[in-house]
Amino acid sequence: MSQSRQASDAPSVAAQEPPLAGLARDPKVFSYRNPAGGWGALKSVGKHLWHSRSPLLNARSLFKLNQPDGFDCPGCAWGDPEHGSSFEFCENGVKAVTWEATAKRVTREFFARHSVSELKTWDDYQLEDQGRLVEPMRYNAETDHYEPITWEAALDLVAQELKALPTPDDAIFYTSGKAANESAYIFQLLARRFGTNNLPDCSNMCHEASGVALTAALGTGKGSVRLEDFERAEAIFVFGQNPGTNHPRMLGVLREAAERGATIVSFNPLKERGLEKFADPQKPMEMLHNGSHRISTFYFRPKLGGDMAAVRGMAKALFERDAAGEAVLDHAFLAAHTAHLEAYRVRVEATEWADLEAQSGLSVREMREAAELYARSRATIACWAMGITQHVHSVATVREIVNLLMLCGNLGKPGAGTSPVRGHSNVQGDRTMGIFEKPADALLDALEAYYQCPMPRHHGVDSVAAVKAMRDQPGKVFIGLAGNFTRAISDSGVTEQAMANCALTAFISTKLNRSHLITGREALILPCLGRSEIDRNAAGQAQLITVEDSMSMVHGSAGINRPADKALRSEVAILTGIAERLFGDEDSVAWATLREDYDRIREHIAAVIPGFDDFNTRVREPRGFWLANPVARREFDTASGQAEFSDDALPAEVMHQRLAVREGWITLQTMRSHDQYNTTVYGYDDRYRGIENGRRVIFLNQEDIARLGFAAGQWVDLIGESEDGVTRRADGFKIVAYDTPAGCAAAYYPETNPLIPLDHKGEQSHTPASKSVAVRLAASARLA
Repeated sequence: MSQSRQASDAPSVAAQEPPLAGLARDPKVFSYRNPAGGWGALKSVGKHLWHSRSPLLNARSLFKLNQPDGFDCPGCAWGDPEHGSSFEFCENGVKAVTWEATAKRVTREFFARHSVSELKTWDDYQLEDQGRLVEPMRYNAETDHYEPITWEAALDLVAQELKALPTPDDAIFYTSGKAANESAYIFQLLARRFGTNNLPDCSNMCHEASGVALTAALGTGKGSVRLEDFERAEAIFVFGQNPGTNHPRMLGVLREAAERGATIVSFNPLKERGLEKFADPQKPMEMLHNGSHRISTFYFRPKLGGDMAAVRGMAKALFERDAAGEAVLDHAFLAAHTAHLEAYRVRVEATEWADLEAQSGLSVREMREAAELYARSRATIACWAMGITQHVHSVATVREIVNLLMLCGNLGKPGAGTSPVRGHSNVQGDRTMGIFEKPADALLDALEAYYQCPMPRHHGVDSVAAVKAMRDQPGKVFIGLAGNFTRAISDSGVTEQAMANCALTAFISTKLNRSHLITGREALILPCLGRSEIDRNAAGQAQLITVEDSMSMVHGSAGINRPADKALRSEVAILTGIAERLFGDEDSVAWATLREDYDRIREHIAAVIPGFDDFNTRVREPRGFWLANPVARREFDTASGQAEFSDDALPAEVMHQRLAVREGWITLQTMRSHDQYNTTVYGYDDRYRGIENGRRVIFLNQEDIARLGFAAGQWVDLIGESEDGVTRRADGFKIVAYDTPAGCAAAYYPETNPLIPLDHKGEQSHTPASKSVAVRLAASARLA
């Protein structure tokens, strides 16, 4: 293959190696008193525009971000308003766009200079900050370097390794939520046409509990509200979520609700600045006067894992008031639309207040107060994120939140309902397209009928099970469609050893990341177009892709920038190229025709996936279309045909209770910094939490610091549980005194993922329980 050629509006810039690669940094700790957003956000926008080395191109790109004729933000899945917006993006959206549209390039010369062994000593920021990948690369184990390979040879190798597998189930097809609907549909079709349902995805690691719980309770695994419902809600309850960092555009919606008088109630162990107050950078007068507006009306701080007990305490208070004759429950709704209420009521009333206090970390007074706030509202939305879903008892906790909504009839009416706020931009759409290791029979029936070929019926592996399969059965093929699998999942040491057992690891990516360095016997990097770039077919026509946001809105996304390099291929082109080599020209799926016109892919989707009738026409309407949720019509696809209460018992004890009797141990939650989105690290700062120039910090309650015999500013090593014989530790973390409940600590992932045992996962969901990790501290060899 010839030397890759630059084809962007800006001149190519060679990657610069970090002079201190692998050297630990010394974070600066300061007190941040300003609101979320505001001048700090604008300063951050300017910094990241400049750092991209293509500031003018990226500034122009931002005006097409989340617009009807532009491209969807490659960051979070927060919804776009149907009525449109003249100019809407957020600080982290800017980071995502500039990170993708950087002028820096990772060329064959870069890989010739740096061995894989050396690159393993670089941190996540340093790896991705080298810039865009521009040509296919193949790992040479003899030289320990990635070397160029042609596209034809690379796709031939993938097909060759797949064909050589003993069974189709020795292949693992992993998907990140960055993949568009069209590439996700092709990916699942490729996997199932090959003969496996091994389709783990990032949902397995974040919101799987939401889907499991909502499906059991309401018959539909998605949230029931639309963005417009937030304009009519009288109360919004936010559980285990930090929108200031993870979904910044949500802050504008919460602020508007607060301004019109809606009650916003937050439950979070940490006082997150985005839930306290927000200054809107798009309000000139506010910026001029350094103003801001409060977000949360009330802020409750349960201990880690205590949300289920807190919500049950609210339900107990409501039942007490109902028994006293107060009109706090919606008995008409309960009688007409719910099942199993009495079993739930018996369970709640039998739960002692003392047990609820001990597990939640809240007082009886606080739980009664929260119940009063809920009872006052005639239309309530409940939002939640990974602070709820990444616990062992996460499914039961989501069920408890749904129970609470049902008690007062907050389903199927304007301004009320469920809102699990998803992470990556199309994580919900990928699941809709069939990316799931446990497909419904209806999906498989539709695929078989349309393509006239059998589809595998046995379930595949989820993300945790995929690691176990690679660990226990060497020789598998792992294909990753976007994402950074080894850094997203728990038990990093175990995961990396498992990946190294593979016959082939192949990653379809835009940027270099740690997963590329954990190579199988064969390893490929297959560089693809980004969301912001124009995707043209062989005839030169620009292609449209689509995504689905957290509110089930499906809309188009059309790149506006020239590709980073002429050698790049789209995700669809790469996947169909593999399929053609696997199945031949006479296959029942005409793969080449799908590559040449994505409208044809959407025709296939319309024929197979419910709700996508006339897909090509509807998605070209401004803001797209809504995939109607039956819950919004008070229709429930459950065994009873009604919304079903759950009477799950509280856990006997959650992690903070279990560790209270173990000297020296604390409960750790892993989380993102503000300069981060999922595993992508944009920088070393966490402005809202007062951290600058470093990520290896652990936030501890001041009483815990003294109790454990340490001091703020001291360096410690973190040691996890090892009852299974695996040593788990993460060295070199600086103690930061922080306002967090006693016994509860926090630190950033992926640096702390090595501390989470692979089997420490949610019941039913199998999601890594990353918000309740047992750790102890030891003095570090590093000096402050």
